[in-house]
Amino acid sequence: MIEFLVYLYPWTKVLHVFSVITWMAGLFYLPRLFVYHAERGAPGTEVSETFKIMERRLDLFMRGPMIASWFFGLCLIATPGIVDWTGGLWIYPKLAAVFFLTWYHHWCSKVRKNFSDDLNTRTSRYFRIMNEIPALALVVIVVMAVARPI
Repeated sequence: MIEFLVYLYPWTKVLHVFSVITWMAGLFYLPRLFVYHAERGAPGTEVSETFKIMERRLDLFMRGPMIASWFFGLCLIATPGIVDWTGGLWIYPKLAAVFFLTWYHHWCSKVRKNFSDDLNTRTSRYFRIMNEIPALALVVIVVMAVARPI
């Protein structure tokens, strides 16, 4: 029954890459909006309300690419011959980084909700640091998926 995934493999991989790129773009941009919102968007100002709209729309948009990334990634895992669960350990750090990015995505949604309710207490410096996290996870994911060093 799963054999049909072998024939779909190139397209599954393409759709997975497209969805991951889109998801990552959102994960890079939303925390950057938090940086600017914390710096310039005092609660109740027009600037703050503009940031709230931008953050909400981006947060809602990012859900689709995250779900698609997971769906196509699971299809790749289910494709016979793609992952050797006994041969190499590369898949485990990759999956750990993907789970971490999923947590990070939900963390971003929570932060967005705090901004929306004018409850943010974090500084722009905090968000600048948090903005680097997806890049580190992306390095782990790409190295593990492409080079498979372990």
